[in-house]
This record gives sequence, C-alpha cells and structure tokens, in this order.
Amino acid sequence: MGEESKPSGPDLTKGVSLADFRDGKLLGHVGGEDVLLVQAGSEVFAIEPACSHYHGPLAEGLVVDDTIRCPWHHACFSLRTGEATRPPALNALSVWEVTRDQDRILVQRKREVPQPSASHRAAPTPDRFVIVGGGAAGFGAAEMLRREGFAGAITMLSHDGAMPVDRPNLSKDYLAGSAPEDWLPLRPEDYYRDAGIDLRLNTAVAAIDPKARSVTLGNGDKLPFDRLLLATGAEPVTLQIPGADQPHIHTLRSVADSRAIINAAGGAKRALVIGASFIGLEVAASLRARKLEVHVVAPEERPMERILGREMGDFVRALHEENGVDFHLNDTAVRFDRTRATLKSGGVIDADLVVTGIGVKPRLALAEQAGLAIDRGVSVNAFLETSEAGIFAAGDIARWPDRHSGQDIRVEHWVVAERQGQTAALNMLGRRERFDAVPFFWSQHYDVPINYVGHAEGFDDIAVDGSIAGKDCLLKYRKGGRVLAVASIYRDLDSLKAELEMERSHA
Repeated sequence: MGEESKPSGPDLTKGVSLADFRDGKLLGHVGGEDVLLVQAGSEVFAIEPACSHYHGPLAEGLVVDDTIRCPWHHACFSLRTGEATRPPALNALSVWEVTRDQDRILVQRKREVPQPSASHRAAPTPDRFVIVGGGAAGFGAAEMLRREGFAGAITMLSHDGAMPVDRPNLSKDYLAGSAPEDWLPLRPEDYYRDAGIDLRLNTAVAAIDPKARSVTLGNGDKLPFDRLLLATGAEPVTLQIPGADQPHIHTLRSVADSRAIINAAGGAKRALVIGASFIGLEVAASLRARKLEVHVVAPEERPMERILGREMGDFVRALHEENGVDFHLNDTAVRFDRTRATLKSGGVIDADLVVTGIGVKPRLALAEQAGLAIDRGVSVNAFLETSEAGIFAAGDIARWPDRHSGQDIRVEHWVVAERQGQTAALNMLGRRERFDAVPFFWSQHYDVPINYVGHAEGFDDIAVDGSIAGKDCLLKYRKGGRVLAVASIYRDLDSLKAELEMERSHA
C-alpha cells in the first residue's frame, strides 16, 4: 500500500479510549477506510471523515448537537445517519456502528444507508410539482422532494442546455484547467431517470397562469401544476458600449460560457477582464493559471471595497498583482474597435479575449407577467411562498425576510440558492419550515480562500482579528455595534462559529 493511501491513526477495531480524543475527535481507520470518531455530549459517533462536497477535513469542523459542519464550505452532516443536512454537500457520508467495552470504544461494522422516508410529511400532497429553473435552487428542490419520499410527478424546466452543474467551478477550478468537465454535473444523467424527475433542457417558459394552475412553454404547450417553484436565477449584465457584441467578448454564467472562454484562451495571449467583482477576479486568476497576460478594468478605487472594506480590497489587489494581473482602476471601457478597448481615461488595451463581469440581474419576467408581488426581486414570506398561494420562489430571484439583519434581502450566493431550494421543497410538501439559514459564500483567489458569512449591505466599522496581509484573519462587519457579517482567510473554525452565533441570535 502506497504512503498516500495508508490508513490514518489507530485501528478502531482494536478500540481506543476517550483520553485519546483531541477536541472531541479522533481520526482512525477500520480496515482500509479512514473513520472519524466524534464525541457529541455523552455519545460517540463514527463517520466518514471527508466532506462529500470538496472533501474538506471534517476533523477540523464544528460539532453542533448531533451534526458536524465542514470547515471549508459549511456543509453539514448528521452524525447519526450521515445524511447531508445542509448544502453545498448533497451526498450522504458512511457511518459506522460504535460499541463500548468498559472504557474502550470500538468500531467494526458499517451501517446500512437509510432509505428515504415520507413518515414526517405533514399532510397528503398534490401530485404535480413543476420547477422552473435548472440551477442550484431548482436542483436542490427536486432532489429534496425525492429524498423526502415525494412520489408525485416532478417536472424541471431549464432554459440551459446542460444538466444542473456545480456553477462555482465554472469560474474557479474548471476554468483554470485543474478540474475536468465530468466533475461539473451535480448528478449524472441517469439520476434523473432513476429518480423519476422529468428534466427538460433547452426549454423556454413563456408564461405562468396562477389561476389556471398551468405553465405555458415556449412551443405553446401547457403544463398543469399543483405546486410551482420559480427558480429562474439571474443573468449577466451585458456591456452596452460600441463594439461589445463581438465574438471575442464573453460573459460567464453557464457551462457553455465557460467552455467558450476556455476555447478562446487556447489561442489568446492577452485577456481583458471588465469588472473587479468576485466573478471577475476569479476569472482573472483562472486565466493567469492558463498563462495569459491579464488586465482588469473597473470603475472603483479598489476591488471589492463595498463588500469587504478598504484593507481587504487592497489585499485582494496586491494578491492579484503578485500573480501578474495588471489593474486599471477608476476607469471603464467606452468602446471596442475589434480587439482594441478604449478606456474612459484615454488608455488603450489590445486583448484577443475579453470577459465582462459587471454584475447580474434577476430573471423576473415570468413572475411579473404572473402578477406576483415584486420588490427588486420576487417577494416571498419566511416559507419562501410568493404572494400567490402554492407558488414558491428560491435562489437569486427571491427577496425574503432575513431574521438576522431584520431586513428583506436578496442575495446571489450559490449555497443560499441550494438551501432555499431545499426549504421550498419541504414547504411545497406542507411542512411550513422557515428559511433561517445565514447566507454564506466562498471565493477562491490563487491559494487564498475567502469565506463570508452573513449579509451586510452597509457597515459602520470593521473589527479585524489577526493579519490580513499574513493571510490569517477574521473580519467582523458591524453596524450600530451589531455584527452583520464575518469574512475570514484561513480561519475556518472561527467562520463556522460565527455562523452558529448568528443562527442562535435569532433562534
């Protein structure tokens, strides 16, 4: 057996003592499989030690009651069953039976994976559920409906040509060339067939009739529904300047977009990224990984200052400059003449590949046409139900009452969309569960991950613990003395604790 695949820690079949645990955890093995022992109260559990999302080390995670949270992207698993109870993880982890012989703890047998049960559905549900959207929220809802034992019809209508994918990868590892395309799908094609989910790709939806309870497709066909989830997501804002419609100028939202940028990068030498947003700078980092010369043009004084503050903005800029990115800030592109971009300052950048990342806008046309209440998004209540009974909304389009900030908010985070899709599914089944998850997202810049918990549309001050320049910090964004959000670099456990504190502050 090679060194890399050598099992970790002690042989748990021979037993260990609680005195061997560190911070309530112990990593060992059963046969050739690594197993994590976790003490939670008076009980000890045994679970697979790597998160099923991106294989984050659960031994470094946070135990909350009888669950464990991943330090990387805040997924959550039941220690009892291994079920992924919170995205971005979707797949369950293996669990093992734990026995005690006096003061010895032994692990020998893996438990059977529990089958989905409909036992906790509150009431009989209608038979026909329609989901409009093939992104994180739509997929999260469809998968949760089947996980909960819903046996009725699920039709999922997606305007995209690709199956639901792990969208964060499109600007990160996949675009950088370090992740293969077969990592992208959230589930393989046969999952939808086996789960009885009618996934219709390249399908336009023309209208929704709340009274007749039907959806009109782009080809004129009508599809009846008993419950409907709107998860239409957002679309990139396009650049409205002369010459911006040329084929070498791209936006990034879909698999097709990412493929097109990768293909263009193969023959390009210099790339221009317009916009210093998270997406824009992740694209810049990915194109640097492909050895392109990269220039970034943005109107602000420093990247991400509005969300992360001055000091973190300066750090992000310096990090990208250390990796060869040239910034042109306080500036905008005003015209393209073939490959030549003219800037407002009078400067000129010649680039054979251009990617614009100047923001996205929610796709609200269907909701507006259906007469649903709109307020810079689709207005929903705490159960993600719109102004029309039986029609729910989730993901980038939904504006919901956030108990932590005390405001109605709309955010465009992947993990939020997945979690909202799952909660919407439960409420389509009649469960009446509030959506109370604290918003979370992560961004990757070269070897530096930035985690962000909460939501601060504005802040009075920022309390910094640690060193931003040293890539070891926790930042608290406060307004009126109250912490609204926390950003961190390599403070994963502290980030998890901040998330938990926010949850408990409005429990």
